[in-house]
Amino acid sequence: MSEHHGELPLLRPDSAVLEALRSIDQRQSKIAFVTDGRGKLVGSVTDGDIRRGILAGATLQSHVSAIMNTNPISLHEGEAPLAILPLMQARGVNVVPVVDRKGKPVRIVSKDDLLNPQRVNAAVVLMAGGLGSRLKPLTDTMPKPLLPVGGRPLLEITIENLRNQGFSRFYLSVNYRSDMIEEHFGDGSRFGVSIDYLREQERLGTAGALRLLPREPDGPLVVMNGDILTTLDARILLAHHRASGAPATICVREHRWQLPYGVVNSDRNGRFKGLEEKPHRSEMISAGIYVLSPEATRLVPGEGAYDMPTLFETCRAQIKPPGIFLLREYWLDIGHLDDLRRAQDEVDDLFRWAR
Repeated sequence: MSEHHGELPLLRPDSAVLEALRSIDQRQSKIAFVTDGRGKLVGSVTDGDIRRGILAGATLQSHVSAIMNTNPISLHEGEAPLAILPLMQARGVNVVPVVDRKGKPVRIVSKDDLLNPQRVNAAVVLMAGGLGSRLKPLTDTMPKPLLPVGGRPLLEITIENLRNQGFSRFYLSVNYRSDMIEEHFGDGSRFGVSIDYLREQERLGTAGALRLLPREPDGPLVVMNGDILTTLDARILLAHHRASGAPATICVREHRWQLPYGVVNSDRNGRFKGLEEKPHRSEMISAGIYVLSPEATRLVPGEGAYDMPTLFETCRAQIKPPGIFLLREYWLDIGHLDDLRRAQDEVDDLFRWAR
């Protein structure tokens, strides 16, 4: 039985687990929703919930209320559908119910519905003009974006990954050995996309090249460093940005490390409080991926080098604070030879289509 996205798989709290199992088994979404006597959504049930419930002692005759998730994700009628995507991604949920004002489910929508590539209406700027000094001698004769990863140029994998998500308009900011990059990618038609070039005649910093855009963007821009390998779904990042209303969004990633020394803690009077032996620390670092709305790109001055930290600080001071998106997906900044070797080892498992 194929499932129509508008069909509602509903159960009652006193429905048997066996009934829930049959309902789930008949549907591609592998989920059913539980409503109370007034028809209000009170829970959801997946095959995972059933397995966990049985392991905890439930039987196929138990009431579904004993094993259901009592805090299901839902989308309210009138709410922007894309706003729910970051939460769906975080919880690993593929289908959510749409509820009316009284909390009653009226239909369901899937992640595939919301991530239809035709819905993407944003250009991508890839910063590909760096010298790649830390990757010498490989970059003496080849720009970093063209270094092979799994037999294909790094930037080619990035462009095709974004193309597979539905992005089709690209700008490449180029400087060092730009002729090699332009010769390889051309106008993008060979890759099923449109590519234009932002040619830096001098070093413009991490945001200065945005002034070279041929026209003011009519919507958000995704901006990404060209030396990053990531499985991030940029559509979810865009949904988060649009839902937040922020003028700019920066992707961050948790970076953990261990101090090689014991750390002595003291009070304000310099007295000993304790000793931590080689403690772990963590900070949120920039992942080199951003979304900029038109009001943010307008802040880039007309001349001189200009960097992203300055742009974000200017956004905070002159418009309102930028948003933050925590990136949990695979991410690798290919800055050193060891990073490149790691990327070459891992790329086949990350992007199977790139083989």
